[in-house]
Amino acid sequence: MTSGSGLKDATAIVGIGQTPFARHLADDERTLACRAVLAALDDAGIAPGEVDALASYTMEETDEVELAKAVGLGDLTYFAKVGYGGGGSCATVAHLAAAIATGQASVGVAWRSRKRGSGPRPWRNTTAQLPIPAQWTRPFGLLRPVDEIAMLARRYMHEYGATRDHLFNVALACRNRANQNPAAIMYDRPLTREMYMTARWISEPLCLYDNCLETDGALACVVVGRERARDCRQLPVYVHAAAQGLPAQHHGMVNYWNDDPLTGPAWTAARHLWKHADLTPQDVDVAQIYDAFTALVPLSLEGYGFCARGEGGAFTEGGALEIGGRLPLNTGGGGLSEAYVHGFNLITEGVRQLRGTSTAQVPGASACLVTAGEGVPTSALLLRS
Repeated sequence: MTSGSGLKDATAIVGIGQTPFARHLADDERTLACRAVLAALDDAGIAPGEVDALASYTMEETDEVELAKAVGLGDLTYFAKVGYGGGGSCATVAHLAAAIATGQASVGVAWRSRKRGSGPRPWRNTTAQLPIPAQWTRPFGLLRPVDEIAMLARRYMHEYGATRDHLFNVALACRNRANQNPAAIMYDRPLTREMYMTARWISEPLCLYDNCLETDGALACVVVGRERARDCRQLPVYVHAAAQGLPAQHHGMVNYWNDDPLTGPAWTAARHLWKHADLTPQDVDVAQIYDAFTALVPLSLEGYGFCARGEGGAFTEGGALEIGGRLPLNTGGGGLSEAYVHGFNLITEGVRQLRGTSTAQVPGASACLVTAGEGVPTSALLLRS
């Protein structure tokens, strides 16, 4: 879906909630989901019985029926699930915004609950029969997502002269912000260049610190119409624009077979996002850019128009991604250093920034870009206060 004039600022995120993040939490995914949803509703000052819309991911283990009964929701008139894991995060909010703006619902909740830290690791089973397209790439050594992104990163470095120092700049910015965030997994674990450069390879040229965390946890947010938002407990954060992106002839997680593998779904989503926005990339004060792997960030910086083609690596230089830099990035720590919950923590951190309550607050922030996974079919949100 893409946003049109009917979606612009018509809805707002008025509540956010989350569980603790850890490598292992005792609760199951459904319990975690319920706790995050109830926390978000409490944050908004809205009773569970008022909720009439839900949106989550196709990979979400807790379905609408279970959640509605356990939390005590009202009659649901809209429910949706978005595919492609990390590519679907922003689209969950976008689907709710569209439903509310068109009168299909009045109070929506989006959520994601995962037990990836203590749960099963799907990429470890190399004997499992996989659907197209993975069955054509796994026999040649692309066993995990990191292997696929490593190929993309190597191509990018070869084409444009990007270096491991550019990837380190991404990892460091995220870690520095996590060091300010008591809820982050890496809160008390600083990162140095020496640590990064001597870390073990996961899939060359990507080392340990180029990869997101494996964590347990859940997050949720509440979306309502513009009029209702004015009466809620928290400062509303408006959904100014939203988009999804799936390029023509795309292939799986990374498309090595098109003419230009380095122009991914972000470019498709970005065209529609900015088309339906009153803002431009230059108006964005802070960005929450999907960081399952550091190499995705320079590609996203280019795709969403913050710099020209091939300049994403150089963009990270000189503290550009730090507080006070050109584009403060992932101010809660992101997937690399706060938690990896398929990108939903980037949405909630974007809301905190525009409320003025982040642990690494960007002074005067009034516009925030939030993106989902680059490489996979993706989505994005442009939020404003």
